[in-house]
Amino acid sequence: MRIDADVGWQEVSAMLLDGSDRAAEARARLLHLIDSLPVGERIPAERELAQRWSVARMTLRKAIDGLVLDGLLERRERQGTYTSKPRVPRHLTIASFTEEMTRRGVKASSRTLDIRRMRATTQVARQLRVPEGDPVIRFIRLRSGDEEPLAVETNIVPARLFPDLGAEDLEGSWYALMEERYGIDIISGTAQVEPALPDARTAELLCISVTQPCFRIRTLVRDRHGRVVEYGESVYRGDYYTITVELKPTKRTPEPQR
Repeated sequence: MRIDADVGWQEVSAMLLDGSDRAAEARARLLHLIDSLPVGERIPAERELAQRWSVARMTLRKAIDGLVLDGLLERRERQGTYTSKPRVPRHLTIASFTEEMTRRGVKASSRTLDIRRMRATTQVARQLRVPEGDPVIRFIRLRSGDEEPLAVETNIVPARLFPDLGAEDLEGSWYALMEERYGIDIISGTAQVEPALPDARTAELLCISVTQPCFRIRTLVRDRHGRVVEYGESVYRGDYYTITVELKPTKRTPEPQR
């Protein structure tokens, strides 16, 4: 195909690019724009960007939708579209908050909000596999990354396994403390994830509104002896995290030969 020398680049682009190429180009331009702006900055309106980049508004909106899903942009009702921090993948593995943040180059910190010894209620006893009324320790911590509050974690453990546990022990990695001081080797666990809205106190601690969607994660952790050593319930900010689960096929049982 011959292109005259006096045809501008925009006209050439229009001749060469199909719909998918235009969407990819719009996404690339948006990514470049996001990189040039600080977090929380409003991007220009769709109409303005469409005119500036000579792209259809529908194509531009599709590219913006994709970046909203990726967590790089966020729409605010009646305000516009703003840049946001990329969400942190929360892998459902047995790893402490401190270890996970450190792997991502984020400085983890923790503040103990409450720690107390109490008697196991019916629900707690059922989860920890201990008799109702047994002594347990419940501690609640605010977990932060780079000084930004990210999660409120509540953990309940059998008191007999952690007899001298105090608030000063909970500033670092909890699972490392389990292994190093108490000789407890974690080998398995389960996690139950559900969407949730924070209550007023949790929202205040996480510096979000009570209408901000969050993840509620309930966990049970077992040691190498098969004992349940921890029952936990955590609330994670939905605007900061995505939940990542590794899927593996189940082994098929061979059918008996006839």
